[in-house]
Amino acid sequence: MKTITLGSTGITVIQNAFGALPVQRVNMETAIQILQKAYQGGMRFFDTARAYSDSEEKLGNAFKDIKRDEIYIATKTMAKTPEQFKEQLETSLQLLQTDYVDIYQFHCAGQVYRPGDGTGMYECMLEAKEAGKIKHIGITAHKLSVAKEAIESGLYETLQFPFSYLSGEKELELVTLCKEKNMGFIAMKGLAGGLINKSVPAMAFMSQFDHVLPIWGIQKESELDEWLAFNEKTPVLDEEILSFIEKEKKEIAGDFCRGCGYCMPCPAGIQINQCARMSLMLRRAPSQNWLSENMQAEMMKIENCLHCGACMKKCPYELNTPALLEKNLEDYKKVLAGEVKVQ
Repeated sequence: MKTITLGSTGITVIQNAFGALPVQRVNMETAIQILQKAYQGGMRFFDTARAYSDSEEKLGNAFKDIKRDEIYIATKTMAKTPEQFKEQLETSLQLLQTDYVDIYQFHCAGQVYRPGDGTGMYECMLEAKEAGKIKHIGITAHKLSVAKEAIESGLYETLQFPFSYLSGEKELELVTLCKEKNMGFIAMKGLAGGLINKSVPAMAFMSQFDHVLPIWGIQKESELDEWLAFNEKTPVLDEEILSFIEKEKKEIAGDFCRGCGYCMPCPAGIQINQCARMSLMLRRAPSQNWLSENMQAEMMKIENCLHCGACMKKCPYELNTPALLEKNLEDYKKVLAGEVKVQ
């Protein structure tokens, strides 16, 4: 069973970790059942966030009777002031039913907080660590520039960043830099927000890195079973899988929406994180649900785009979102008209 060590934290766990964002979409009983099954199957690292509605509460209820030192819990704060930081940390500790979190992360950071920068935010991390409320200081980012600055600062013990076999050379550079700096790399969006629909190549790709810990978003037992099975028999990145990955990368090459939702809400009411990647979803995960009356109505909202630029300013991938929406609507209309067939 392969293990991953997260840099200088010394945290060593089996190669698959649990991303707890999706459990907010299921009821408490189902969430507890899935989380406990993950623990029983060997998973020991669980990642959540204050922003994930009741995800922390579900983790707290699932693990309240398990010895605290048998699992590692990472959570996040989107606080912008020291007051918010302290309030959110206390709320997280209460909901998680624990005295400390193993890694506390600045969530989707737009800047790299440093001691003496005038915000007081990094000082909050240091105070919480000294008080024993957190063990390690981490940061999550979606912008390459922020991620690279965080690595080079030497102030953070872990970086969480989107990483999958669809990632490019710049993302691979981050992974390499983290290894050189002995910084833990936590890979989010290992399935590229749903664009990757086969777990075997996704796992085989991750397995080549001995310092990258993927957190798979899980909300169904069937999904969990796949990742647990890989702990005993990890797919090998052989020529067949490499060829498949290259084909996938060519198909999805260029700018595409990862579905993160940081552009939301849209003043025109457009579901950007769904509509801006509709063309890919129709090709890769064909479902009549994408063509339902409700979804057609959502797609047609693109025609009311205000071109205000708000989504572009908030997009961590710096996409030309209005143009992407227009292209997806054009493709969608062709599908509705029968000019383009989907599987």
